[in-house]
Amino acid sequence: MGQDIDRIVFKKRDFNFFERQLKEETQLLKKIFEEDGFVKKDKKIGLEIELWLIDRNLNPAPMNETFLSKLASPLAFPELATYNVEINSVPELLKGDVFRKMGSSVKKTLNKCYYTAKTLDIKIISIGTLPTVEEDHLTIENVTPRPRYRALNQQVLRLRQGHPVQLNILGKENLRTSFHQSVMLEAATTSLQIHTRIKQSEAVRYYNASQILSAPMVALTANSPFLFGKDLYDETRIPLFEQALYVYGQEDYYRRVTLGYQYMKESLMEFFDENLEHYNVLLPIDLDRDPQKLSHLRFHNGTIWKWNRAVVGYDSDKEPHLRIEHRVIPSGPSFTDIMANVAFFSGILHVYGTMKEPPENRLGFDIMKNNFYDAARDGLKSKISWFDNKRGSIHGLLTDVLLPQAREGLERLDIDKSDIDFYLNIIKERLHRKRNGANWQRLYVAKYGRDMQRLTEAYLERQTKGIPVHEWSL
Repeated sequence: MGQDIDRIVFKKRDFNFFERQLKEETQLLKKIFEEDGFVKKDKKIGLEIELWLIDRNLNPAPMNETFLSKLASPLAFPELATYNVEINSVPELLKGDVFRKMGSSVKKTLNKCYYTAKTLDIKIISIGTLPTVEEDHLTIENVTPRPRYRALNQQVLRLRQGHPVQLNILGKENLRTSFHQSVMLEAATTSLQIHTRIKQSEAVRYYNASQILSAPMVALTANSPFLFGKDLYDETRIPLFEQALYVYGQEDYYRRVTLGYQYMKESLMEFFDENLEHYNVLLPIDLDRDPQKLSHLRFHNGTIWKWNRAVVGYDSDKEPHLRIEHRVIPSGPSFTDIMANVAFFSGILHVYGTMKEPPENRLGFDIMKNNFYDAARDGLKSKISWFDNKRGSIHGLLTDVLLPQAREGLERLDIDKSDIDFYLNIIKERLHRKRNGANWQRLYVAKYGRDMQRLTEAYLERQTKGIPVHEWSL
């Protein structure tokens, strides 16, 4: 979806042509799977971090085109809304000092972002859902003025058959609204996305492991408790994103934002077959017609926002590779927290992706799915069912089981011991104090009242210091 397009009006022949190309490329991808034709190199990791631009009053600042033009970074890109941007890391081999190296590189980009924002009299904030965002900010007038975003809005509304977006989020408080006539609610859901390049032989296990770990990851990292002044889920971003892009008439199993409906079994080809068979083409743009480049298949995949997404990419030597994109983690609270989240996830993913007995054999898909939504709603206080239907506290699972496993996984990946100790100690202290971003925001509001401007100012002040959220004062 990062690709620019040259028009927003499509005819039936455009859809027919795109579908033919998609079918041809899906068959070609199947042949690559059958021949084990993907890169067999060591694991690599890469990040995408979504950010808000805010003005001096701490409200969204619709200036991303001006900001990006002045920033002039090849690692920064626009997002759907004019007040959101995304920065990317350079992919790195998952070993040694990878987190220190990647952290240093991304921090340089972030520092350049902070400086550029200051010259424009705006600020940058990293958070799942901005507390000061209002419904008036989430209108079509604030869509980034590029054809692909206008086209996305038109096509989603077409598939909705004229129905407005209906939000119905039942958390600590309830939020119901049904008058949004655009996809802009999606803009209130900024995230951290972790890409892990893996070998085809391990792809199914790693994908299923990423699914299983979604519940503990969203509980550990929750940072989106407030929307429109309402106290909802610990990670309200989850139901908000799903409902913002809901398409009427679409089978529930195949919503465009979902965990899916079953584990992968034999091959990640099942993921792409599902994309072809069950998801309507959203944007039938004219792409590179060489089927070897899989342009239509990859673009179509980018219009289906599964919480864990299989991705086909190409290395610099034009060899195809497989990646798992983990999308459940919100942006923020601090950059130190972000890198700790990445290290923790990388460690446990390696353990669960290589267990002697596949963990999906011990945790039914529907139970895993329920775990995810329970964890998004209740965060570190949630109760979930784990292996062999044992039910207990997700906080206890993270502290007693997953934290030691993360260390084991990072050691097996040959990550520098000093980095393992540094990042996992941040996770350990976060769990000890039960203090993630959502918890801190609620405690602050409990002390000072539901003033979203004041909350945002206090949050930004602490984030700017760079200290992890468990050290944030009230």
